[in-house]
Amino acid sequence: MRTDLFTDPVDGLDEALAAVDAFDRVLVSGLLRPQPAQAAGLAALANAVAGTPLASLVAEAADKAAAGAAGEDHFVALAAARTALMGSVHDALTDRVADITGRPRAERGTQDPDTDAPGANVLAAARAWLCDLARAGWQGIDHELVAGAAPVVSAMLPDPRLRRQATLLDGFAAELAASCPGATLDRVPERRWADLWTRALMLTVPGAARTPVPSTATGRLLPLGVDLQEHATAVQAQVHAVFEPADGTDPRLVRAAVSAPKPDTVVGAGLWQLLRPRMSLLAAAGEGRAMELDAMPVTIEGDLLWDDQRARTGEPADPFATARVILSTTTDGVTAPLDRHPARIAVPVFLEGYETEHEADGPLTFTVAGHRLAVDTDRVPAAGPLTPEAVAASGACLGLLRWDAGEFVLQPLAVETTVRKKTVAVHAGAWAGGTDDKVGARAEKAATDSVAVLRERAGKLLRA
Repeated sequence: MRTDLFTDPVDGLDEALAAVDAFDRVLVSGLLRPQPAQAAGLAALANAVAGTPLASLVAEAADKAAAGAAGEDHFVALAAARTALMGSVHDALTDRVADITGRPRAERGTQDPDTDAPGANVLAAARAWLCDLARAGWQGIDHELVAGAAPVVSAMLPDPRLRRQATLLDGFAAELAASCPGATLDRVPERRWADLWTRALMLTVPGAARTPVPSTATGRLLPLGVDLQEHATAVQAQVHAVFEPADGTDPRLVRAAVSAPKPDTVVGAGLWQLLRPRMSLLAAAGEGRAMELDAMPVTIEGDLLWDDQRARTGEPADPFATARVILSTTTDGVTAPLDRHPARIAVPVFLEGYETEHEADGPLTFTVAGHRLAVDTDRVPAAGPLTPEAVAASGACLGLLRWDAGEFVLQPLAVETTVRKKTVAVHAGAWAGGTDDKVGARAEKAATDSVAVLRERAGKLLRA
């Protein structure tokens, strides 16, 4: 592993992000009555893509927007330019990750696209609302404007093909509503809201969300770790794994995710109760076992479209043994065009033989072959036995290499540490399939009680 590349600068990265930041500041005040500073930000975005096929479209859009006369097509062109810049940052960083790990990257295939194009009218309604947001700006939002998303989301939700867009719009509108009125905001999350606005607008373009028809995977799946992501009203678990095809071709990195809505009273280890019945892979990952797949649908990006009927539990499989023996020979996945964003980078890596350092006011860091790597212990979930203390005392770590706040960071998924002179593995997803651990068992019982009360109340409401 080329640890010296953790901190080496990436050519062109700062310039691309500077252009993105300039445009993001434009959206703060909105484009209803643009000021000279906003015209400069729009020009910076246009200049950044001047040598690309987007050049003429974006230049025209920037001029129209600077004059306060931008239409929907112009806003889409600006969003496309920002998407292209963030995609270029993603590509530069994933190239750097490939240099660090030494693993090959899969080449994009030629799967036939799904030709179904749903909901043109409702997508147009979503696009109109997003353009109104851009005109008002984040400082100009109010409850009336934000409420305009509600009927659009309601029209999208019945169609499974539009759930992706509906979920994004619903979550975005909820964040904006919690911040209304925008004129009173002390601080605007410029990058985050611009990311959400850009992605939502791009997904309203007809055909943008069209996905290739998945292929199938038959062979052995070796789980590496579980990344648990929790929100006030939803939870998702993503299992990262190595897939060994039955036909003997090279192993590849894949993912399988499951999500569920949740009440805010279900936290900690209780989250597994919401997810476990939906995907048998969680139990296998928690127990440290492989799974045998039979024609499991898989996208070209390496996402398994999980179907319990196409999987059965296999032999014990130690994730650390998998990492030491196979991980370095696997092929990294590719990323769908619209998903190319530095926040999406989450690449499984294995480190050992490092030194740990934890300053009082700073993050935990691993020093590997003389080079420092920040460790993001804030991402360690409370729904498992892995703790920041265990990470700090570890001698080997399985984790996800991410990019955050201008640097590479490591999110631990599992560590090996010494307990009573014995090497012990501690996994973030160890309780995914159930646990005898006292802390985990208490959290599961509390979650069971909370869900039972909620179901009883819901039943009474339905009967009333």
